[in-house]
Amino acid sequence: MMDTLGDALPREMARVRDEVLPAYLEIGAAGHFAATMMRADLDAAAGAMAEGDTVAMIRLYEKLKGYHT
Repeated sequence: MMDTLGDALPREMARVRDEVLPAYLEIGAAGHFAATMMRADLDAAAGAMAEGDTVAMIRLYEKLKGYHT
């Protein structure tokens, strides 16, 4: 079964918020720059979803997929 963007983006947002972001915060000062970027992308993704901006949602989904621990 194929996911819709409406299903995949919130799941990717949760992965970054719950798994990746905490790992970078544990690093300390060295991880804060990346954490700031992740938070900005998470906020932008939430905004794009609220506005129904499909193009931004796709762009941010791909960007969030690039964050790894």
